Amino acid sequence: MPVIDIVITVFVFLALILFWIILLDTNRFVVRRTQVTDERIRKPLRAVVIADLHNKQFGKDNCNLLEAIRKEQPDVILVAGDILMARPKKSLEPAIHFIRELSKEYPIYYGNGNHEHRLKLYPETYADMADRYKDALGECGVDPLVNTSATLAEYGMNICGVEIDREYYRRFRKISMEKEYLRSVLGEKDKELYTVLLAHNPDYFEAYAEWGADLVLSGHLHGGVARVPFWGKGVISPSFRLFPKYDGGEFELGQTKMILSRGLGTHTIPVRVFNPGELWVVSFLPKKGE
Repeated sequence: MPVIDIVITVFVFLALILFWIILLDTNRFVVRRTQVTDERIRKPLRAVVIADLHNKQFGKDNCNLLEAIRKEQPDVILVAGDILMARPKKSLEPAIHFIRELSKEYPIYYGNGNHEHRLKLYPETYADMADRYKDALGECGVDPLVNTSATLAEYGMNICGVEIDREYYRRFRKISMEKEYLRSVLGEKDKELYTVLLAHNPDYFEAYAEWGADLVLSGHLHGGVARVPFWGKGVISPSFRLFPKYDGGEFELGQTKMILSRGLGTHTIPVRVFNPGELWVVSFLPKKGE
């Protein structure tokens, strides 16, 4: 066989394998589990963390995703943003239906992502989408934590949601966050409670840690869209920066831990490569003093 034919055959074979991987990873998710312990946590709590669904549906009306969540038997649902897709005239129903079904079974603590935030910022583009989504969430008993918090007193925990300014989502470069910015929007952290911060953009992990968050739950990067085999690094962020520092998984800085979900859906780049969606399960456990 001529060399050119061999090269073409190999190229076609590899292309088919890549196509199969893209098709598979774009339409599946894996469950990842972790646990945290702290003396301030008064009793065990199990949470499912959801990020970056972007209207994606796994099975009819997301039946497969809902079934996977039920199997984990969570006490609460923690949302790290971007359940919907901010696109003019795009249907909100997939996101609303999903939250509605979850709200029938679990308390939901919802932190906004940049897509929820965008609806509110640009009514001239998105018309009444922000109001309709807010009303729908309200009917489900869900009130997003927009620079506010909810105390779970019986667990010794505080769930905070931060919605940072649009400028912190600029493309191509990361701008610095003023040292007092988070205190200006969130106030001081309650040191008596174990504090979970729902912070969609992981780029500012250092600022979240400095503010005093004990656990940060983030998303936004979609795992870098494609991941380099064996190396495992994500290739590109939504701000079009290559090989982002925080691309997915668990990170620690001082006493603060971040769980960065690779999300469940897609949007601008509608594929995943070596990068299936993720559903995180976090077990919060008391830790007895020494």
